[in-house]
Amino acid sequence: MDLKTASALRRLRLVSGPEAVSFLLLLVCSVLKRTTDFNAVPVMGAVHGLLFVLYVIFWADAWNRAKWPLRTAALYFVLSVLPTGGFFAERRLRREAEDAVIASRARREGVVGAS
Repeated sequence: MDLKTASALRRLRLVSGPEAVSFLLLLVCSVLKRTTDFNAVPVMGAVHGLLFVLYVIFWADAWNRAKWPLRTAALYFVLSVLPTGGFFAERRLRREAEDAVIASRARREGVVGAS
């Protein structure tokens, strides 16, 4: 995995957690708006919207650089529209990055053939 691909995956991983938190907070604010006088939906909507747009941009970049199959790319996109999906995406992306580092070290040390 080259540096640009690793950076693209890292950016996607770093935005997926905050995007999931903002989605959950937006849902809480929506409930509070309906049940109380508290209305933070405009603010949380803007924050979540910005984070979602960043997620989609970083997702497209990661898909392009990592050459994911359509199924993997679709999975990461679907996770972005589920309320807790960003947490699962972050965890999966972290594992993918760790596996790439281990494989890179193994190739460098000659443990496995370079492929």
